[in-house]
Amino acid sequence: MPTYEYRCAKCNRKFQIVMSIQEHGTRRPKCPKCSSARVNQLFSAFFAQTGKKS
Repeated sequence: MPTYEYRCAKCNRKFQIVMSIQEHGTRRPKCPKCSSARVNQLFSAFFAQTGKKS
């Protein structure tokens, strides 16, 4: 599942949430520190994990 990065507009805390793409489209996360719903999604690097070892 993808990891999404957010920054809280109220307390300025940066945090990550792992959720499905469908869930991301319907659910708005809250800050784990202050519980504010005023969060902005950040752009982050893409990470892919495969099942095979190199």
